[in-house]
Amino acid sequence: MKTYNTCRESFPLFLYQSYSLQDTNDDLTVTYHFEIPGLSSFAPVWHFPKKDAKPLNIKENKTLQTMLFSLGMVELISYWKIACPKKVIVSAGPLSQSQILWWKDLYYLGLGEFFYTNQIDTDPTDFMTLTSDAPALTGEDRPCLSKKGCLIPIGGGKDSACTIEMLKKSNHPLKTYIINARGATRKTVEASGLPMEDMIHARRSLDPRMLALNKEGYLNGHTPFSALVAFSALITAYLHDLPYIALSNESSANESTVSGSMVNHQYSKSFKFEQDFHNYEKEYIHSNIHYFSMLRPLSEFQIAGYFSRATCYHEIFRSCNVGSKQDIWCGHCPKCLFVYLILSPFLSHQKLVKIFGKDLTDDRSMQADFEKLTGIQEEKPFECVGSRSEVNAAICLSIEQLTSRGEPLPALLAWYQEQPLYAVSFPHRHDYEHYYDPQHLLTEEFLQILSKECYGGTLPC
Repeated sequence: MKTYNTCRESFPLFLYQSYSLQDTNDDLTVTYHFEIPGLSSFAPVWHFPKKDAKPLNIKENKTLQTMLFSLGMVELISYWKIACPKKVIVSAGPLSQSQILWWKDLYYLGLGEFFYTNQIDTDPTDFMTLTSDAPALTGEDRPCLSKKGCLIPIGGGKDSACTIEMLKKSNHPLKTYIINARGATRKTVEASGLPMEDMIHARRSLDPRMLALNKEGYLNGHTPFSALVAFSALITAYLHDLPYIALSNESSANESTVSGSMVNHQYSKSFKFEQDFHNYEKEYIHSNIHYFSMLRPLSEFQIAGYFSRATCYHEIFRSCNVGSKQDIWCGHCPKCLFVYLILSPFLSHQKLVKIFGKDLTDDRSMQADFEKLTGIQEEKPFECVGSRSEVNAAICLSIEQLTSRGEPLPALLAWYQEQPLYAVSFPHRHDYEHYYDPQHLLTEEFLQILSKECYGGTLPC
């Protein structure tokens, strides 16, 4: 296994050289060109469908050029982390000093888990120097002029299904957006009743050389994937003249994964990133597209309650990363356990067992993950899971419901009931039923829909 310091000494430079385009009637193909001199060059590829897209002259369109360049700025971090070179030189596009600070902030916080799990001790100023030697882009700003239409990124889990159901209540045409489609993402669109022909499927291809270097022992770990979703969705919405991108990130994503630190597996799903991206687009890209999360005011607990009523998705949704390629719930990972727990106050035991294939709370091998999700251990699982306090609220409600029906408690719930945390959490089991986070970017139009769907028409003060 290579070490951080050894890699940086051996390979001190990373180059974002350029990007090349192949523009046809059917697709816009973008190939990014990166290099770590002395180690390898890399050429990852994105394909954006152009069916029903507006005609564009890319060379005259400064807005689209900036978007394409910016997607490469996110993509490069997956290749930079192989050896973590001290210096990054960007020749593919210009960067002001304020933009450099913005990107370094994204990289540092988005790589928080990578640094933590690889035991890398660094700071925001030390980990990278970033410069650009590119001339200013030519062309004109060409904002999106349409007033109607939402692009909804689909991940295949419960959250994006909830966003679809809420936005069906709007007057906006809806198009769904998927990166590298799999079973659950396609089935979510099918179950929603939205036209399959309105599903936009972008394809992202990793450079195989990166995967080979990972196998050889070079550095590897988590990167801010949702930032890729943000910039690629912006390109897709722009190509299809859609003025809104409606994400499905909730308030719970703001909580750090490692207690007392800024290490957050979900950093690029947090409100900080959402706000930062919104401001970056407004100041530097000028597309006039509004990027926001429809579910931002809500907790995972509330989303689970809403999703429990969206029964058409119950048999097909999948959130398990371990089982994603097989389109299954693996039934042994912390993500499976979290989804089981957060749904448990809202779905019957029989329904949960049908979805997951077994009672996960009766599996003693899940003890460590259970303790991490509840906060008994300070480090949460490195997965997209809810806050510790709402997991405890869900567990307490489940125990209360099972006890009231005279049903025996499964092993993990019986153990939890004997812990001091149960006595502390039980009085707060209803705290998330009317939770509302005022930090969001919903316009008044979308906030009214959320209010009717989740708060009976009246938002909490």
